[in-house]
Amino acid sequence: MNGKALLFFSSFAYICAAIPQFPEEEKDPKFWRDWAQRTLTKALSLQRLNTNIAKNAILFLGDGMGIPTVTAARILKGQMNGFSGEETQLEMDKFPYVALAKTYNTNAQVPDSAGTATAYLCGVKANEGTVGVSAAAVRSQCNTTIGNEVTSILKWAKDAGKSVGIVTTTRVNHATPSAAYAHCVDRDWYSDGEMPPEAIQGGCKDIARQLLENIPNIDVIMGGGRKYMYPKNTPDVEYPNDPKANGTRRDGRRLVDEWKSSKGNQAAHYVWNKNQLLALNPPNVDYLLGLFEPVDMHYDLERDKQMDPSLAEMVEVAIKILQKNPKGFYLLVEGGRIDHGHHEGKAKQALHEAVEMDIAIGKAGVLTREEDTLTIVTADHSHVFTFGGYTLRGNSIFGLAPMLSDVDSKPFTSILYGNGPGFRLSNGERENISNIDYKQNNYLAQSAVPLRLETHGGEDVAIFAKGPLAHLLHGVHEQNYIPHVMAYATCIGQNTEHCKGGYPVPCGACFLTSTLSSLLSLLVLSLLLCLP
Repeated sequence: MNGKALLFFSSFAYICAAIPQFPEEEKDPKFWRDWAQRTLTKALSLQRLNTNIAKNAILFLGDGMGIPTVTAARILKGQMNGFSGEETQLEMDKFPYVALAKTYNTNAQVPDSAGTATAYLCGVKANEGTVGVSAAAVRSQCNTTIGNEVTSILKWAKDAGKSVGIVTTTRVNHATPSAAYAHCVDRDWYSDGEMPPEAIQGGCKDIARQLLENIPNIDVIMGGGRKYMYPKNTPDVEYPNDPKANGTRRDGRRLVDEWKSSKGNQAAHYVWNKNQLLALNPPNVDYLLGLFEPVDMHYDLERDKQMDPSLAEMVEVAIKILQKNPKGFYLLVEGGRIDHGHHEGKAKQALHEAVEMDIAIGKAGVLTREEDTLTIVTADHSHVFTFGGYTLRGNSIFGLAPMLSDVDSKPFTSILYGNGPGFRLSNGERENISNIDYKQNNYLAQSAVPLRLETHGGEDVAIFAKGPLAHLLHGVHEQNYIPHVMAYATCIGQNTEHCKGGYPVPCGACFLTSTLSSLLSLLVLSLLLCLP
C-alpha cells in the first residue's frame, strides 16, 4: 500500500472511530421546523421596542473574546454540562440584539486593549497603548497628555449621581479598567515604579495614583494589582516571601491606606481575599476596594477557591452594593484573562475564562431587570485563534481533528493559532502530538508562526445587547459608538435633552405620523385647487 492510500485509510479510520452522537429527535425535520417557529415567534415580539429610560447600565467586556472564542466557549460550556455542546446557549446568546464593532485604533489596523478601551468607554478612538486620551496624544510622550484628556462613561454616570463600579480579573490598573478613570499616554505606567524619570518630572501621574485621584468616589473597585499600591519592597500580605509580589511605588505612598482614610466615617471596606469579601453585608457597604492578587488574578482553572473569589462572586457583591442608589448605577465588568490565555497559546485557559464570564453575565441577569437595565456584552478585539478540521458533532473542543495532515501524516488538534508560542519543530518537522497530553490545562496549541506571545486579530467583534434602547445596537458600528448608546439610554453625559419629555416616538410610529401628515397636506392642497 502506497503512502497516499495509507493516509486515506488512516484518515477514514479517524472519522469512523468518532461517530457523531446527537439526539434521535434531530433526525425528524419537525424538530428543526418547530425550533425555527419558536424562534420566529420570539423575534416577532421584539417589534415592541423597549424605550424605557435605563436606570442601570452594565458593560461586560471579554478581553480578546473574538467570535471564534464565543463559539468555542459555547461548545465548552455545553460539554462541561454533559452535552455535545454545539446546541448550547451562552447567556449572551440569549440577548435579543446583536451587532458588530470595528476595532481598529487610530494608528493601528490590528488594535491593542488600551486604544480600544478608550473607544468603548470614552467614546473616541485613540492610538494604541494610550488610555483616556485622544488620538492627539502620543504613546509614552508625557508632554502630549495635557489638553488631550477624554472622560469616560463611568465619570458621566458618577456626575449624574449614579453609583459606579469596576470589576476585573486583571489588575485594576490594566488597560481596560484604567480607561474608565485614567488619562495616560502609556498603558504600562501601572505605578511610578514603571515610569521613566522624565515622565515623572514632566508631571505625568501613574495609573494607580489616578485611580484614587481622578474619580475619588468610585463606589466599587475589584480585581488584582495590590503591588502597585504600596511602596517599593513592601512585602505582600498574601505572599510575604515572594519578592515579585512586593510593592513597586517609588514615592513611598500607601494608596490603600490613603483610600481608606479618604472615606472618613463612611462604610468603606478594603478586602484582599474571598472570605473577607463574602463576609460583607452589601446593604451596609458604601465603598468597596477589593485587591485579591499582587498583579492579575489567577486563571479560573488555577484559582484557589478558598482565597480568591470568582468573577461571578465579585459581580454579585458589586451589584448588591451599587443597586442601593435610587438613581441607578453603571458597572464595568472585564473578563480580562481570556486575552492572557490566548496570548500564552493556552486555549483551555482562555475558553474557561470565557465560560466563567458568561456565568457572571447570568448572575447579573438574575439580580437586575431587563425593563430598567441596559446590559451589553462585547470584546475589545479578537485573536488569531481558530478551530476547525471538520470535527464531528460532540467532538471535544480540545480534541483532535478527524483526519491527518496530507503533508506530514500527523494528527492535529481542532484548535490552532495563526502565531504564538505553540510553534515547535522536532528534527526539522512539525511536532507529533500523538504522545502529548493536549487536553492539559496549559497545553500550548500549535501555531503556524513562532512568537513568544500570540497576537491579537483584526476582525470585527460581536456586541450583544438587551434592555432599554438595546435596539440602537444593530448592523456594523465603530467601536466608540457603544458608550454613546449607553449614555443615551441612561440620560447621562451629552445625551439628556430627549429625557425631559420622554423618548421620541419609535421610528415606525414616526413614519406613520409623517405619512398621515403628508396625505392630509395633499388633501388640503387638492381642495384649494378645486376652489373657484
